[in-house]
Amino acid sequence: MTTFTIFSDATATATSTTVYSGYLDNRPYRTFQAYGSTTAGAGAATILIEVSNDNTYWKDIATISLTLGTAVTNDVAASNAAWPYVRGRISAISGTGAKVSLTGSV
Repeated sequence: MTTFTIFSDATATATSTTVYSGYLDNRPYRTFQAYGSTTAGAGAATILIEVSNDNTYWKDIATISLTLGTAVTNDVAASNAAWPYVRGRISAISGTGAKVSLTGSV
């Protein structure tokens, strides 16, 4: 199994700049794990897993919603499809000192 970081300790809405085609080699059975926390109080984050056949047109295949607090929270998503390109996008993040990370495995 190969594990790769899509983004780490992100603090703002953004789309990952790296597209992970090299790790994937058209292998199905991919898993994704998002985790995050705040430095004080409650927060929230929404992370989208996006895929593409051509690295131009992207489609959301999973949404991970996290309720953030000072303790790290996490959730996962999985896909059986062998998309050649995968990236992550933070569509919303809130909370004092909120940060989130996203990893994938094939």
